[in-house]
Amino acid sequence: MTGFSDTTAIELLHGMLKIPSPSYAESELAGHVVDAMRGAGLTARIDEAGNAVGEIRRGPGPTVMLLGHMDTVPGDIPVRVVGDRLYGRGSVDAKGPLATMICAAAGSTGFRGRIVVVGAVEEETTMSRGAVEIRRTHEPPDALIIGEPSGCDTVVLGYKGKIDLRYHVRCEATHPSNVVPKASELATRAWTELLELLGPEASHARFDCPGPTLTSINGGLTSATAEFSIRTPPGFDGESLVTALSERLDRGTLQAVNTVRACRVGRNDPVVRALSVAIRAQGGSPRAKVKTGTSDMNTLAEKWTMPMATYGPGDSSLDHSDREHIKLSEYLFGIRVLTRALAELDEHLTRESR
Repeated sequence: MTGFSDTTAIELLHGMLKIPSPSYAESELAGHVVDAMRGAGLTARIDEAGNAVGEIRRGPGPTVMLLGHMDTVPGDIPVRVVGDRLYGRGSVDAKGPLATMICAAAGSTGFRGRIVVVGAVEEETTMSRGAVEIRRTHEPPDALIIGEPSGCDTVVLGYKGKIDLRYHVRCEATHPSNVVPKASELATRAWTELLELLGPEASHARFDCPGPTLTSINGGLTSATAEFSIRTPPGFDGESLVTALSERLDRGTLQAVNTVRACRVGRNDPVVRALSVAIRAQGGSPRAKVKTGTSDMNTLAEKWTMPMATYGPGDSSLDHSDREHIKLSEYLFGIRVLTRALAELDEHLTRESR
């Protein structure tokens, strides 16, 4: 088998959705994905991190990596087809985009180089261990496409970064009516101080501003822990923020648990152009956008600087929701777009290497 018909493409995604794969429990799905890639003509294996990695080489040309993720947030959604909609946990985020990549790689019979397809583990976790392992063990490809739900006619140019903070404070036991600050009050005050430092423009609605979230707060009079996540725009000075907040907190410890830089490419990036041409060739009107969350694009862009962008069918407003579903017509449209985009990249990269 060297490619997928529409029917087998739908069967591929349907089968992937039937296998639960919350973060840290992706192994069964990884085996299924490897078998599917082998059946489609790719050489495939599971790496040390648990990623499903397949590749197909059709000549001495450029290498393009297609990287999506296998893990999902917890929660069961019965897998079913209702009209044009395929329901299931991960149908949008992000088994749909990953299945699109597998089908496009198998169908790109005219590609003159090497295509690597990765189903990464633990993207939905703080550390993105799967993408970190790929970055560590693979040579940088000539171009990179990340599989996330952008919408079948839209290319994502970049994502905000993030800083995850944990503040822990202890106090001596005292009566609740005592005027001295209690641990729970100090944890709440830390959130207030963070908001003041970020200023009134802080918002999740804008790409160019930081967006704070109080992720959790637990504790009582003598001990309390608060966790904050700040989505950060390109160029944001996270170290200065952490230093300034620490100086305002006269008790307890503030720890930066994880930091990921924002990433963004321009509209003239070769991957963006290839995807836009492909969308137009399928009768769509290509659009470009940036996102205020983070993805494995951030993780790889910390070390890799080749042309890159994010693409995948699916409505991202359904991410993590109990209504998560993908329109099958858009999924099949996405496969055709990505297949054409690979051909466009092949021509561009081969021309550039001459």
